[in-house]
Amino acid sequence: MTAAAPGHTLLPSTAHALLHRLATAQAEGRAPSMTAALFRDGVPVWSAARGTGPCGPTTQYRIGSITKTLVAALVLRLRDEGRLDLADTLGTHLPQTAPGTEDLTVAQLLAHTGGLSAETPGPWWERTPGTHRPELADILDPDPLRHPPGRRFHYSNPGYALLGALVARLHGRPWQDVLATELLDPLGMTATAPHPEAPHARGWAVHPWADVLQPEPETDTGVMGPAGQLWSTAADLCRWGHALTGAVPEVLRPETTAEMREPASGAAPADGQLAYGLGLQLAGAGGRVLVGHSGSMPGFLAGLWLDDEERSGAVVLTNATSGPAVTRVAADLLRLLAELEPRLPDPWTPLPAGEADPALLALTGTWYWGAAPYGLRLCAERFLELAPLSGTGRATRLRPEEDGTWRALDGYHTGETLRVERTPDGRPGHLDLGSFVFTREPYGPDAPVPGGVDPEGWRGLPG
Repeated sequence: MTAAAPGHTLLPSTAHALLHRLATAQAEGRAPSMTAALFRDGVPVWSAARGTGPCGPTTQYRIGSITKTLVAALVLRLRDEGRLDLADTLGTHLPQTAPGTEDLTVAQLLAHTGGLSAETPGPWWERTPGTHRPELADILDPDPLRHPPGRRFHYSNPGYALLGALVARLHGRPWQDVLATELLDPLGMTATAPHPEAPHARGWAVHPWADVLQPEPETDTGVMGPAGQLWSTAADLCRWGHALTGAVPEVLRPETTAEMREPASGAAPADGQLAYGLGLQLAGAGGRVLVGHSGSMPGFLAGLWLDDEERSGAVVLTNATSGPAVTRVAADLLRLLAELEPRLPDPWTPLPAGEADPALLALTGTWYWGAAPYGLRLCAERFLELAPLSGTGRATRLRPEEDGTWRALDGYHTGETLRVERTPDGRPGHLDLGSFVFTREPYGPDAPVPGGVDPEGWRGLPG
C-alpha cells in the first residue's frame, strides 16, 4: 500500500522508487511487515507499507530507544523552565539513587557520558517484566560505573531510566503522564503510548534458516520504561520529527532542539559513523549528517531520521527482532527524495527597510584572516554569516547580542564572540573573533595582527 498527502503528491516515478526501496528492504530483510513515511517542512509527502498483518502509517509498532528522544525533551523542558540545570548532579534531585550515581550530571546522562553500565543486572531487562526490578536501585549493580564519568561515550539504558525518574520526581507524577500532557497531546500524537493499542503490529523473531516465526514478548519494563517502552506510529513519529526541527516552539524551543542536535563530544560524524548529542543520534550518510534515533525491542526495529538540508524526515518501522537495516533504509529514502524531487529554495526577498542599517552594511564584504579571504554577509534580524571565499576554512553564523557583539552559532567558533574594533573616526578597523583577527587587506599593516606584520610588507622571493 502507498499514500501521499493531498496537495503534496510526489511524481509517480518518485513514489515508485521509494516503494521499490521499501519493498526490497522488507523482502531482503525478511520482515513480517515494514512501514515507512516521509515528511518535508512538517507535511507528510509519502507513506507505504509491505508485508502481512496490520501495517501502515497509523499502525502501532514498538519504537524502542526512540523513546529516549522524548524523555530527553522532557528533561530539557525542565531546564528551559528553570527547574534544573544540566550541570546539576543526579543526587541534587534524586538523592536516594544507587551509590556511585549521585555525582553524575544531568548532561552526562543525556549524552551517555556518565560512564554507567549499558544494561541492568541480568536477566536482560527487555525480555523480563518490570516487576523483576520494582525499585530504581534494582536497575544498577552495586558498582554501576564502567568508565570514569565524563571521560567517554558509553551508551546506557539505565541512565535514561534515571532521567525518567528525574522527570517524575520534579513533576510529582509518572513520567508517562508528563509525556502525554507536555508533548503527545500538544502535538496530536494520539497513537503513542506505553502499551499497544489496536491496530498494532505483532512482534516476531524470524528463524535465520527457515521462513518461520516465533512471537516475542510484549514486556512492560517498569522503571526501565524511559529507555524504550513506547509504542507509536509512522504518522505520529512524523509529527515528533517535525517538532525536533524546532518548528513547534511552544513544545520545544528552536534553540533547545539545536542544542540536542549538537555532538556532545567531538565533531559531526563522517559517512558511516555515529555521534550523540543530548538525546539524539547523529549519523553520517552520503556526505550529510542525519539527526534522529534508532530503536529496538524484542520483535521490533525502528528509525526516525531528519535531513536538515532538505528539511525532510523519514520514519521506518518493522516488526522483526533482527534483519532489516532500518537506519540504512531511512537514509536511502531521504536520499531518493532529495535526488528525485529536491526541495525548492525559499524565495529570495530583500531585508525589511528597518534592517538595512548603514553601520551594519559597512561591515559586509571581504575580510582577511592572515592571507585567507573571507566574506561577511548581513542576514535578517542583524545576523551575520562569515565564510571562507576560497572554499576552505571555518564558516559560522553569528547572532547579535545586546552589547553590540555577535555570538558564533556553529562550527569551530561556536560560542565565541565577534567584536568590531573601530578606527578613531568610527570606521570598522578589524574584527576579533575569539582572538582571530580579520583585516580589510591581507596582513593589514595597521591592524593588530598577532605576532606583528613584517615592516617590509609583501615582496618577491629573495634571489
